[in-house]
Amino acid sequence: MLELIEAPIINSTIQVMTWLIVGCIFLLSISKKQYQRLLATPARQTGVFACALVFILLWRIKAGILPGLELHILGVTAITLILGWRFALLSATLASLLLAAFNQISITQLPVHLLLSAYLPILVSYGLFILCYSLLPRHFFIYIFVCAFICAALIACLKIIAVSVFYYLTGSYNWFELSESYLYLCAIIWFPEAMLNGMAITLLITYRPHWVKTFYDKDYLDS
Repeated sequence: MLELIEAPIINSTIQVMTWLIVGCIFLLSISKKQYQRLLATPARQTGVFACALVFILLWRIKAGILPGLELHILGVTAITLILGWRFALLSATLASLLLAAFNQISITQLPVHLLLSAYLPILVSYGLFILCYSLLPRHFFIYIFVCAFICAALIACLKIIAVSVFYYLTGSYNWFELSESYLYLCAIIWFPEAMLNGMAITLLITYRPHWVKTFYDKDYLDS
């Protein structure tokens, strides 16, 4: 059984600020209309909880050299494409709270985890999807290779860079420690992250396209 690795102590003021940012993002994601549909549709509820379980499994398996600088598959790009950004945030929040309840994430580390490993990657993933949808031809293979594969690779690197910058600015680690022990992992994690997300989306839009919220048949199959 993997043990909880304590992250560096974070200043209480920074923790409060991080909680405020996380809280504001989650409140802004709440849509009364969509949550009413969620409560009225058991299939959607199953999808949200199933994705939360996927998050738990992926985030539970991690490795790291220094405390707080863990390496693991995020899976957020695929789940954002499946659920949309609002329910992806909900699913990630449920997964993080469950991990904290079972002592896999410390309470002091929870807001940092939510912001840098969940909320930021989800929002950027959805933003990249919107850019691809608006600027690129709406084609089946573009959806797979750009929206899923390439975007997932970028998100994996973004998370590592964001965590590094956060711990550097808070004084937890110096830049030499981060560059030698963590930043170089971008070259390792981008491909498995891209493959997992790309394969998941490929299988779903091939066999269960109606499960993927951002995949529109009229745009990607009729073009």
